[in-house]
Amino acid sequence: MAQSVLRKIAMSNMLVMVGLTRRTSSRSLTTGKKLATTKPNSILPPEREVTKSVFMSQSTDIYTNLALEDWMYRNMDFSNHHVMMVWRNEPCVVIGRHQNPWLEANVPFLNDKDIPLARRHSGGGTVYHDRGNLNISFFTPRDRHDRKYNLEIIKRALYRDFGIKAHINERHDILVRDKYKISGTAAKLGRTSAYHHCTLLVNANKADLSKALAKREHGIQTKATASTPSPVVNLVDVNNRVTVDSLQIAVGYEFLRTPALHLEDGGENQISKQRGFQFINPTEDWFPGLSELKHELQTWEWSFGRTPEFTVSRSFPVPEDLLTPSKVYSATQELTITMTVEKGLINDVTLNIPPGLVESGFHGEASVITHLKGKRFTSEALTALQEAMLRHSDGEVRKLDDKEQFVAKCFDQVVNTI
Repeated sequence: MAQSVLRKIAMSNMLVMVGLTRRTSSRSLTTGKKLATTKPNSILPPEREVTKSVFMSQSTDIYTNLALEDWMYRNMDFSNHHVMMVWRNEPCVVIGRHQNPWLEANVPFLNDKDIPLARRHSGGGTVYHDRGNLNISFFTPRDRHDRKYNLEIIKRALYRDFGIKAHINERHDILVRDKYKISGTAAKLGRTSAYHHCTLLVNANKADLSKALAKREHGIQTKATASTPSPVVNLVDVNNRVTVDSLQIAVGYEFLRTPALHLEDGGENQISKQRGFQFINPTEDWFPGLSELKHELQTWEWSFGRTPEFTVSRSFPVPEDLLTPSKVYSATQELTITMTVEKGLINDVTLNIPPGLVESGFHGEASVITHLKGKRFTSEALTALQEAMLRHSDGEVRKLDDKEQFVAKCFDQVVNTI
């Protein structure tokens, strides 16, 4: 329905779908930081003076789209211009600003499949994106930030165009069939501007989603924000007419036909007052400074180094063939590895080595601890461990023996590199 109505309105010049030029973007989209800093003391315009736009990002790169969000949040003035941006990505995992990636995502699986992990600037939980997701960001002045209003726009679009009944729970998730989650939500509120974003499951690869977010045995203790697991469903399984393209048009149409501050169907008359759909090309030419924002998001220091401090502890039973064969032990011999990790770097290490392993010839605990401190909680630490265990050989070139290989294998499991 929305698609046909949009085509009809476009033909009558009531709604324009355009590709912005560089000149247009610099004149109409960009507003200086100086302007934004003066807005908190200003009186916001009445609803009738607020216009709306639907921006459609032409990028499918997660870092580019997150950088575009941040650029708009930092540089645009939304006092009389509310924006809804729709975007989609190639496969990726996105964690909240205050989350632990090793706890929330299956990092080895992501590495194996070359699926990027990105930390966004907003809070909330971890989500999986691919081309079967529709991501939506709502930009407003901070004083007019309203998650419920935004989610009601989506809810109305689902029912108007596809007959899908949905409801919004207390956590601001959108559910269908009473319990299946199709959308999570997160937001960032600044001094002058705010954005609220969510992702809608349309036809995502649920097998990869499940593997990418699979919980593993981590032994991690942390105060980082934890995701809340929920059963999910793709919208295409509720109504096979739903596609990402049709849904973004339906939600965009609902956004444009609804007044800026209250939920009322303004119809075609309301649409005629808006700025319509605009294709956005997120490049440095269009958005000066975008490349720098994107580069920061791509760094290990941001994605992993911004993780809140955590402690990880794992115990591993020592195989009998690595113990002294002539001795009988009263209990299972276990090697316990405990580490404190701060800013993604190993800050403290404790190796609890069972007597049986020491008696069989393993040594080098002090050397291991010394050489692990300050290393990234990655395979970099495993390399440092292996080098440390070889240092007691007084320069002799050799390989790790069976006992040392066991310790290395256990350590490898702790840092999730296998």
